[in-house]
Amino acid sequence: MNPNTFTEQLDAPARRFDYGDETVLVADLGIGDDDVSVDVVDDTVVVVVENDGEPVQHEFDVPEGSVAKALINNGVVTVEVER
Repeated sequence: MNPNTFTEQLDAPARRFDYGDETVLVADLGIGDDDVSVDVVDDTVVVVVENDGEPVQHEFDVPEGSVAKALINNGVVTVEVER
């Protein structure tokens, strides 16, 4: 998962942090939690953003490992992947 892809698709600043046994991707969407959802399907993170009442879906490949957590809080998407 590349933070540049997040930035390009969602027009949101994103950062990737690599720790010893974990990779964390954080993107600040700048919108309310009610307007976005995040889910993981197999090796893909799915972010759905409500845009003028229309849902727009974005998909991102997960880096190697298993997703420990994917959530949205105060407009910030956080995906934690354990390696």
